[in-house]
Amino acid sequence: MAGTFELFVDADACFRFRLRAPDGAVLAVSKGFADKPAAVAGITAVREYAGMGLISDLCPEPPASPAAPRPRSTPTPVPGVDRRVHDNDLRIRARALRRPAHGPGAVGVG
Repeated sequence: MAGTFELFVDADACFRFRLRAPDGAVLAVSKGFADKPAAVAGITAVREYAGMGLISDLCPEPPASPAAPRPRSTPTPVPGVDRRVHDNDLRIRARALRRPAHGPGAVGVG
């Protein structure tokens, strides 16, 4: 079901219209018009422009959140220092990870 336009006269004796959602919620209220034909022309304009209307975000940017993760920076290389790990060192570390923590073959168990 589509929304509904309601024409009404406000407290200042101006013609206005409001757009209601199918559930009855008021989505928009127009400016005041001098006469009924002008208000109807306003409804026609809303029908024509709102369907394909672009969104212009005029809201200010929110302040940066203190919990926002900071981008990681790559460490700057130190001249003369090689940070790469040797092949053999990786094999030793992998073997230590595969060792059983208890039982036969565990380190320190006799």
